[in-house]
Amino acid sequence: MLTLLLLAVMVLVTACGNSKSGNGNTATPGTNAEGGGATAGDKLKVVLLIPGTLGDKSFFDAANNGLQKVKSELGAETKVVEMGADKTKWEPTFNDIAAEDWDVVISGGSEITEMFNATAEANPDKKFINYDTDIEEAPENMYNMSYSTNEVSFLAGAAAALATQSDMANANKDNVIGFLGGMDIPGINAFLVGYIQGAQYVDPEVKVAVSYAGDFVNPAKGKELSLIQYNSGVDIIFNVAGGTGLGIFDAAKEKSKYAIGVDSDQAMLLKDTDSVKANLIVTSAIKKIDSAILGAVKKLQDGTLEMGKRDVLGFVEDGVGIAENEIYKEAFPAELQTKIEEVKQKLINKEIKVDNAMGMETSEVEAIRNAVKP
Repeated sequence: MLTLLLLAVMVLVTACGNSKSGNGNTATPGTNAEGGGATAGDKLKVVLLIPGTLGDKSFFDAANNGLQKVKSELGAETKVVEMGADKTKWEPTFNDIAAEDWDVVISGGSEITEMFNATAEANPDKKFINYDTDIEEAPENMYNMSYSTNEVSFLAGAAAALATQSDMANANKDNVIGFLGGMDIPGINAFLVGYIQGAQYVDPEVKVAVSYAGDFVNPAKGKELSLIQYNSGVDIIFNVAGGTGLGIFDAAKEKSKYAIGVDSDQAMLLKDTDSVKANLIVTSAIKKIDSAILGAVKKLQDGTLEMGKRDVLGFVEDGVGIAENEIYKEAFPAELQTKIEEVKQKLINKEIKVDNAMGMETSEVEAIRNAVKP
Protein backbone atom coordinates (compact mmCIF):
# COMPACT_ATOMS: atom_id res chain seq x y z
CA MET A 1 0.00 0.00 0.00
CA LEU A 2 2.89 2.37 0.80
CA THR A 3 4.40 1.68 -2.62
CA LEU A 4 1.09 2.42 -4.37
CA LEU A 5 0.70 5.67 -2.40
CA LEU A 6 4.20 6.89 -3.38
CA LEU A 7 3.49 6.03 -7.03
CA ALA A 8 0.27 8.07 -7.01
CA VAL A 9 2.08 11.11 -5.57
CA MET A 10 4.78 10.87 -8.28
CA VAL A 11 2.13 10.81 -11.05
CA LEU A 12 0.37 13.86 -9.58
CA VAL A 13 3.62 15.88 -9.36
CA THR A 14 4.55 14.98 -12.95
CA ALA A 15 1.11 16.05 -14.26
CA CYS A 16 1.32 19.42 -12.50
CA GLY A 17 4.81 20.05 -13.88
CA ASN A 18 3.69 19.37 -17.46
CA SER A 19 0.83 21.91 -17.23
CA LYS A 20 3.31 24.82 -17.11
CA SER A 21 4.93 26.48 -20.10
CA GLY A 22 8.48 25.61 -21.11
CA ASN A 23 10.02 28.24 -18.84
CA GLY A 24 7.92 27.19 -15.88
CA ASN A 25 5.67 30.29 -15.99
CA THR A 26 2.02 30.54 -17.04
CA ALA A 27 1.09 33.33 -19.45
CA THR A 28 -0.94 36.16 -17.92
CA PRO A 29 -3.28 38.34 -20.02
CA GLY A 30 -3.01 42.12 -20.07
CA THR A 31 -0.10 44.45 -20.64
CA ASN A 32 3.59 44.14 -19.98
CA ALA A 33 5.37 46.43 -17.55
CA GLU A 34 7.81 48.06 -19.97
CA GLY A 35 6.10 49.10 -23.18
CA GLY A 36 2.45 48.51 -22.39
CA GLY A 37 2.05 45.98 -25.20
CA ALA A 38 0.10 42.77 -24.86
CA THR A 39 1.98 39.70 -23.70
CA ALA A 40 2.85 37.37 -26.58
CA GLY A 41 0.01 35.00 -27.34
CA ASP A 42 -2.65 37.18 -25.69
CA LYS A 43 -5.49 38.92 -27.51
CA LEU A 44 -5.42 42.66 -26.79
CA LYS A 45 -8.72 43.92 -25.39
CA VAL A 46 -9.67 47.38 -26.68
CA VAL A 47 -12.81 49.39 -25.92
CA LEU A 48 -13.97 52.61 -27.61
CA LEU A 49 -16.19 55.08 -25.72
CA ILE A 50 -18.23 57.42 -27.92
CA PRO A 51 -19.35 60.68 -26.21
CA GLY A 52 -22.49 60.67 -28.33
CA THR A 53 -23.93 58.12 -30.75
CA LEU A 54 -22.79 56.49 -33.95
CA GLY A 55 -24.38 57.39 -37.28
CA ASP A 56 -22.97 60.90 -37.74
CA LYS A 57 -21.04 59.70 -40.82
CA SER A 58 -18.24 61.89 -39.56
CA PHE A 59 -16.25 62.13 -36.31
CA PHE A 60 -17.71 59.24 -34.30
CA ASP A 61 -18.10 56.91 -37.25
CA ALA A 62 -14.47 57.54 -38.21
CA ALA A 63 -13.38 56.47 -34.72
CA ASN A 64 -15.51 53.34 -34.95
CA ASN A 65 -13.91 52.53 -38.31
CA GLY A 66 -10.56 52.76 -36.55
CA LEU A 67 -11.74 50.29 -33.91
CA GLN A 68 -12.88 47.89 -36.63
CA LYS A 69 -9.40 48.08 -38.17
CA VAL A 70 -7.89 47.30 -34.77
CA LYS A 71 -10.09 44.21 -34.64
CA SER A 72 -9.49 43.01 -38.19
CA GLU A 73 -5.82 43.91 -38.61
CA LEU A 74 -4.48 43.38 -35.09
CA GLY A 75 -6.79 40.58 -34.01
CA ALA A 76 -7.90 42.46 -30.91
CA GLU A 77 -11.06 41.84 -28.93
CA THR A 78 -13.07 45.05 -29.26
CA LYS A 79 -16.20 46.76 -28.01
CA VAL A 80 -17.79 50.15 -28.72
CA VAL A 81 -19.91 51.95 -26.10
CA GLU A 82 -22.19 54.81 -27.15
CA MET A 83 -22.42 57.10 -24.11
CA GLY A 84 -25.09 59.37 -25.61
CA ALA A 85 -25.53 63.13 -25.48
CA ASP A 86 -26.18 63.34 -21.71
CA LYS A 87 -22.80 64.56 -20.43
CA THR A 88 -23.64 63.64 -16.83
CA LYS A 89 -23.37 59.97 -17.83
CA TRP A 90 -19.91 60.22 -19.36
CA GLU A 91 -17.73 60.24 -16.26
CA PRO A 92 -19.52 57.29 -14.56
CA THR A 93 -19.23 55.35 -17.82
CA PHE A 94 -15.50 56.05 -18.05
CA ASN A 95 -15.04 54.79 -14.50
CA ASP A 96 -17.21 51.71 -15.01
CA ILE A 97 -15.40 50.67 -18.19
CA ALA A 98 -11.98 51.32 -16.65
CA ALA A 99 -12.90 48.92 -13.85
CA GLU A 100 -13.54 46.16 -16.38
CA ASP A 101 -10.98 43.85 -17.97
CA TRP A 102 -9.86 46.08 -20.87
CA ASP A 103 -6.20 46.65 -21.74
CA VAL A 104 -6.79 49.83 -23.75
CA VAL A 105 -9.56 52.41 -23.30
CA ILE A 106 -10.09 54.85 -26.20
CA SER A 107 -12.20 57.98 -26.46
CA GLY A 108 -11.90 61.35 -28.16
CA GLY A 109 -12.71 65.02 -27.93
CA SER A 110 -11.60 68.02 -25.91
CA GLU A 111 -14.94 67.97 -24.06
CA ILE A 112 -14.13 64.63 -22.47
CA THR A 113 -10.41 65.20 -21.91
CA GLU A 114 -10.50 66.41 -18.31
CA MET A 115 -12.65 63.54 -17.02
CA PHE A 116 -10.85 61.04 -19.26
CA ASN A 117 -7.50 62.14 -17.82
CA ALA A 118 -8.88 61.74 -14.30
CA THR A 119 -10.01 58.21 -15.12
CA ALA A 120 -6.55 57.38 -16.47
CA GLU A 121 -4.86 58.72 -13.35
CA ALA A 122 -7.15 56.60 -11.18
CA ASN A 123 -6.32 53.46 -13.20
CA PRO A 124 -2.53 53.43 -13.67
CA ASP A 125 -2.58 49.74 -14.67
CA LYS A 126 -4.58 50.50 -17.85
CA LYS A 127 -3.59 52.29 -21.04
CA PHE A 128 -5.70 55.14 -22.46
CA ILE A 129 -5.79 56.83 -25.87
CA ASN A 130 -7.52 60.14 -26.61
CA TYR A 131 -7.79 60.19 -30.40
CA ASP A 132 -8.59 63.90 -30.71
CA THR A 133 -7.89 66.58 -28.11
CA ASP A 134 -6.46 70.07 -28.14
CA ILE A 135 -5.23 69.77 -24.55
CA GLU A 136 -1.52 69.01 -24.36
CA GLU A 137 -1.26 67.62 -20.82
CA ALA A 138 -1.62 63.85 -20.50
CA PRO A 139 -1.16 61.37 -17.64
CA GLU A 140 1.73 58.93 -17.90
CA ASN A 141 -0.58 56.13 -19.07
CA MET A 142 -2.39 58.28 -21.67
CA TYR A 143 -1.50 58.98 -25.31
CA ASN A 144 -3.17 61.96 -26.99
CA MET A 145 -3.56 62.96 -30.63
CA SER A 146 -4.77 66.03 -32.45
CA TYR A 147 -4.84 67.08 -36.08
CA SER A 148 -3.78 70.11 -38.10
CA THR A 149 -7.38 71.11 -38.73
CA ASN A 150 -6.38 74.68 -39.51
CA GLU A 151 -4.22 73.46 -42.42
CA VAL A 152 -6.69 71.02 -43.94
CA SER A 153 -9.41 73.69 -43.57
CA PHE A 154 -7.14 76.14 -45.39
CA LEU A 155 -7.14 73.73 -48.33
CA ALA A 156 -10.92 73.32 -48.06
CA GLY A 157 -11.31 77.11 -48.10
CA ALA A 158 -9.14 77.38 -51.21
CA ALA A 159 -11.27 74.72 -52.90
CA ALA A 160 -14.49 76.53 -51.91
CA ALA A 161 -13.26 79.88 -53.24
CA LEU A 162 -12.18 78.27 -56.51
CA ALA A 163 -15.56 76.56 -56.82
CA THR A 164 -17.65 79.68 -56.23
CA GLN A 165 -15.70 81.59 -58.90
CA SER A 166 -15.86 78.76 -61.43
CA ASP A 167 -18.22 77.67 -64.17
CA MET A 168 -19.17 74.55 -62.21
CA ALA A 169 -22.81 73.61 -62.76
CA ASN A 170 -24.18 74.70 -59.36
CA ALA A 171 -21.96 77.73 -58.76
CA ASN A 172 -23.43 81.22 -58.96
CA LYS A 173 -21.97 84.66 -59.60
CA ASP A 174 -22.01 85.70 -55.93
CA ASN A 175 -18.51 85.53 -54.48
CA VAL A 176 -19.77 84.12 -51.16
CA ILE A 177 -19.06 80.79 -49.49
CA GLY A 178 -20.51 79.35 -46.28
CA PHE A 179 -19.44 77.74 -43.01
CA LEU A 180 -21.61 75.92 -40.48
CA GLY A 181 -20.08 75.08 -37.11
CA GLY A 182 -21.56 72.99 -34.33
CA MET A 183 -20.62 75.49 -31.64
CA ASP A 184 -18.70 78.75 -31.29
CA ILE A 185 -15.73 77.12 -29.54
CA PRO A 186 -11.97 77.09 -30.20
CA GLY A 187 -11.91 73.60 -31.74
CA ILE A 188 -14.53 74.59 -34.33
CA ASN A 189 -13.03 78.02 -34.91
CA ALA A 190 -9.69 76.38 -35.73
CA PHE A 191 -11.50 75.05 -38.80
CA LEU A 192 -13.12 78.43 -39.46
CA VAL A 193 -9.96 80.54 -39.37
CA GLY A 194 -8.12 78.12 -41.64
CA TYR A 195 -11.10 78.03 -44.01
CA ILE A 196 -11.28 81.82 -44.25
CA GLN A 197 -7.55 82.19 -44.78
CA GLY A 198 -7.55 79.51 -47.48
CA ALA A 199 -10.39 81.22 -49.31
CA GLN A 200 -8.64 84.59 -49.06
CA TYR A 201 -5.44 83.03 -50.38
CA VAL A 202 -7.36 82.38 -53.61
CA ASP A 203 -9.28 85.67 -53.55
CA PRO A 204 -8.81 88.38 -50.88
CA GLU A 205 -12.28 89.72 -51.74
CA VAL A 206 -14.22 86.53 -51.02
CA LYS A 207 -16.97 86.69 -48.39
CA VAL A 208 -17.81 83.95 -45.88
CA ALA A 209 -21.23 83.50 -44.27
CA VAL A 210 -20.79 81.90 -40.82
CA SER A 211 -23.42 80.14 -38.70
CA TYR A 212 -23.27 78.11 -35.48
CA ALA A 213 -25.97 75.59 -34.65
CA GLY A 214 -25.20 75.35 -30.93
CA ASP A 215 -25.59 71.58 -31.31
CA PHE A 216 -23.77 68.64 -32.86
CA VAL A 217 -26.72 66.25 -33.09
CA ASN A 218 -29.51 68.29 -34.69
CA PRO A 219 -29.72 67.77 -38.49
CA ALA A 220 -32.98 69.75 -38.67
CA LYS A 221 -31.21 72.82 -37.27
CA GLY A 222 -28.35 72.24 -39.68
CA LYS A 223 -30.72 72.18 -42.62
CA GLU A 224 -32.53 75.32 -41.45
CA LEU A 225 -29.32 77.34 -41.13
CA SER A 226 -27.97 76.00 -44.42
CA LEU A 227 -31.11 76.95 -46.32
CA ILE A 228 -30.74 80.50 -44.99
CA GLN A 229 -27.18 80.61 -46.32
CA TYR A 230 -28.04 79.10 -49.71
CA ASN A 231 -30.97 81.48 -50.10
CA SER A 232 -28.67 84.43 -49.38
CA GLY A 233 -26.35 83.61 -52.30
CA VAL A 234 -23.97 81.04 -50.85
CA ASP A 235 -23.29 78.18 -53.27
CA ILE A 236 -21.00 75.98 -51.15
CA ILE A 237 -20.99 75.32 -47.37
CA PHE A 238 -18.30 73.72 -45.22
CA ASN A 239 -19.73 71.33 -42.64
CA VAL A 240 -18.01 71.41 -39.23
CA ALA A 241 -21.03 70.42 -37.17
CA GLY A 242 -20.93 66.65 -36.68
CA GLY A 243 -24.38 65.05 -36.91
CA THR A 244 -25.98 68.49 -37.22
CA GLY A 245 -24.05 68.91 -40.45
CA LEU A 246 -26.03 66.11 -42.10
CA GLY A 247 -28.72 68.76 -42.51
CA ILE A 248 -26.39 70.72 -44.79
CA PHE A 249 -26.50 67.90 -47.28
CA ASP A 250 -30.31 67.84 -47.14
CA ALA A 251 -30.37 71.56 -47.88
CA ALA A 252 -27.76 71.20 -50.64
CA LYS A 253 -29.92 68.58 -52.34
CA GLU A 254 -33.03 70.74 -52.02
CA LYS A 255 -31.29 73.80 -53.48
CA SER A 256 -28.89 72.01 -55.88
CA LYS A 257 -25.87 73.61 -54.22
CA TYR A 258 -22.50 72.29 -53.08
CA ALA A 259 -21.13 71.20 -49.73
CA ILE A 260 -17.79 70.22 -48.21
CA GLY A 261 -17.75 67.39 -45.69
CA VAL A 262 -15.64 66.98 -42.58
CA ASP A 263 -13.66 64.35 -40.63
CA SER A 264 -14.59 61.47 -42.99
CA ASP A 265 -15.07 61.20 -46.75
CA GLN A 266 -18.74 62.01 -46.35
CA ALA A 267 -19.61 61.72 -50.03
CA MET A 268 -18.51 58.08 -50.07
CA LEU A 269 -20.43 57.38 -46.87
CA LEU A 270 -23.65 58.67 -48.47
CA LYS A 271 -23.08 57.41 -52.00
CA ASP A 272 -24.93 54.13 -51.63
CA THR A 273 -27.97 55.58 -49.85
CA ASP A 274 -28.38 58.91 -51.69
CA SER A 275 -26.20 59.40 -54.75
CA VAL A 276 -27.73 62.80 -55.58
CA LYS A 277 -26.78 64.14 -52.18
CA ALA A 278 -23.34 62.54 -52.31
CA ASN A 279 -22.54 64.08 -55.70
CA LEU A 280 -23.01 67.56 -54.21
CA ILE A 281 -20.31 66.95 -51.56
CA VAL A 282 -17.43 67.96 -53.80
CA THR A 283 -14.76 67.09 -51.22
CA SER A 284 -14.26 66.62 -47.48
CA ALA A 285 -11.65 67.89 -45.03
CA ILE A 286 -10.58 64.60 -43.49
CA LYS A 287 -9.05 63.84 -40.14
CA LYS A 288 -7.63 60.36 -40.64
CA ILE A 289 -8.93 59.26 -37.26
CA ASP A 290 -9.31 55.61 -38.24
CA SER A 291 -5.69 55.31 -39.36
CA ALA A 292 -4.49 57.26 -36.31
CA ILE A 293 -6.28 54.92 -33.90
CA LEU A 294 -4.96 51.84 -35.68
CA GLY A 295 -1.42 53.21 -35.69
CA ALA A 296 -1.50 54.12 -32.00
CA VAL A 297 -2.86 50.75 -30.88
CA LYS A 298 -0.34 48.92 -33.07
CA LYS A 299 2.52 50.84 -31.46
CA LEU A 300 1.02 50.14 -28.05
CA GLN A 301 0.86 46.46 -28.88
CA ASP A 302 4.49 46.55 -30.03
CA GLY A 303 5.56 48.44 -26.92
CA THR A 304 6.77 51.47 -28.92
CA LEU A 305 4.05 54.03 -28.17
CA GLU A 306 5.31 57.03 -26.18
CA MET A 307 2.78 57.56 -23.41
CA GLY A 308 2.22 60.82 -21.54
CA LYS A 309 2.37 63.02 -24.64
CA ARG A 310 0.31 64.49 -27.46
CA ASP A 311 1.20 64.30 -31.15
CA VAL A 312 -0.20 66.72 -33.75
CA LEU A 313 -0.85 64.97 -37.05
CA GLY A 314 -0.76 67.07 -40.20
CA PHE A 315 -0.17 66.59 -43.92
CA VAL A 316 3.40 65.41 -43.40
CA GLU A 317 2.30 62.76 -40.88
CA ASP A 318 -0.59 61.74 -43.17
CA GLY A 319 -3.01 62.73 -40.43
CA VAL A 320 -5.17 65.02 -42.58
CA GLY A 321 -6.14 65.46 -46.21
CA ILE A 322 -9.01 66.30 -48.53
CA ALA A 323 -11.12 63.69 -50.28
CA GLU A 324 -9.99 63.32 -53.88
CA ASN A 325 -12.52 60.68 -54.88
CA GLU A 326 -14.34 60.26 -58.20
CA ILE A 327 -16.92 62.90 -57.22
CA TYR A 328 -14.14 65.42 -56.58
CA LYS A 329 -12.50 64.58 -59.91
CA GLU A 330 -15.81 64.86 -61.73
CA ALA A 331 -16.98 68.08 -60.04
CA PHE A 332 -13.77 70.13 -60.22
CA PRO A 333 -12.35 70.93 -63.67
CA ALA A 334 -8.78 69.72 -64.19
CA GLU A 335 -7.27 73.19 -63.92
CA LEU A 336 -8.89 73.73 -60.51
CA GLN A 337 -7.62 70.36 -59.29
CA THR A 338 -4.13 71.47 -60.31
CA LYS A 339 -4.47 74.69 -58.33
CA ILE A 340 -5.71 72.82 -55.26
CA GLU A 341 -2.76 70.43 -55.52
CA GLU A 342 -0.37 73.38 -55.69
CA VAL A 343 -1.81 74.81 -52.47
CA LYS A 344 -1.55 71.40 -50.80
CA GLN A 345 2.11 71.04 -51.72
CA LYS A 346 2.85 74.50 -50.34
CA LEU A 347 1.19 73.48 -47.06
CA ILE A 348 3.23 70.27 -46.97
CA ASN A 349 6.43 72.22 -47.66
CA LYS A 350 5.53 74.79 -44.97
CA GLU A 351 5.55 77.58 -47.56
CA ILE A 352 2.17 78.71 -46.22
CA LYS A 353 1.68 79.53 -42.55
CA VAL A 354 -1.87 79.12 -41.29
CA ASP A 355 -3.05 80.77 -38.09
CA ASN A 356 -4.64 78.60 -35.42
CA ALA A 357 -7.68 79.78 -33.49
CA MET A 358 -6.67 77.55 -30.59
CA GLY A 359 -4.21 80.23 -29.52
CA MET A 360 -6.45 83.21 -30.24
CA GLU A 361 -8.52 85.46 -28.05
CA THR A 362 -12.27 85.45 -28.73
CA SER A 363 -12.01 89.02 -29.99
CA GLU A 364 -9.44 87.99 -32.61
CA VAL A 365 -11.70 85.28 -34.00
CA GLU A 366 -14.61 87.70 -34.05
CA ALA A 367 -12.55 90.23 -35.99
CA ILE A 368 -11.64 87.62 -38.60
CA ARG A 369 -15.32 86.62 -38.98
CA ASN A 370 -16.47 90.22 -39.29
CA ALA A 371 -13.82 91.05 -41.89
CA VAL A 372 -15.36 88.55 -44.36
CA LYS A 373 -19.01 88.98 -43.41
CA PRO A 374 -21.24 89.31 -46.52
